[in-house]
Amino acid sequence: VQLQASGGGLAQAGGSLTISCAASGIPYRIWNLGWYRQASGKQRELVALINRAGDIQWGDSVQGRFRISRDNAKNTVNLEMNSLKPEDTAVYFCYAQTVGVVADYWGQGTQVTVSS
Repeated sequence: VQLQASGGGLAQAGGSLTISCAASGIPYRIWNLGWYRQASGKQRELVALINRAGDIQWGDSVQGRFRISRDNAKNTVNLEMNSLKPEDTAVYFCYAQTVGVVADYWGQGTQVTVSS
């Protein structure tokens, strides 16, 4: 089982970054796919989840600035982050939740740093 993230890195405030995640080896159908983040010294929080039907759950601090999209056939998810703020600095974790057999899967995380 692997949730392989790519993208991320360093951006300036007001800029944009895109991170992507590809899920592989998961034996059940993925329902929710998306991202959580954890800033230093803080709890992990929801960024955005998109289900197989295309419904989206947003974290409170990113709606309107970020865009999430998904390819069900490829089990991939993209997070386009716009109007970035220094408070968006965190490790972003790819997340998948399956149906049938309900299970949660986490990627290793990718660092996003926004400079002011």
